[in-house]
Amino acid sequence: MLVIHVQVNVNPEDVEAFCRAAIENARAGIGEPGVVRFDVLQQIDDPSRFVLVQAYRDEDASIRHQATDHYARWQGIVAGMMAEPFTSVMFSSVFPWDEGR
Repeated sequence: MLVIHVQVNVNPEDVEAFCRAAIENARAGIGEPGVVRFDVLQQIDDPSRFVLVQAYRDEDASIRHQATDHYARWQGIVAGMMAEPFTSVMFSSVFPWDEGR
């Protein structure tokens, strides 16, 4: 499993619009084959900071997600909302939370 944490710092005036766009992208993303999880998290003490947590069965599923129309639409909408370029960190699953279920 491939898990990606995308950290985004949004301009304060764009927080609501960013939330709407990120949720739309996440809703479409969770319907894709190979997508296990797609969370949009907002930092409590700084609401302009977000973490998008994406879990994929494999790297190919991540690549397919980045080729979707809804991902391209999300990129186009949020590009001007970011206070700085987003960063991402990739993780591999060592122990899945649902093992044995």
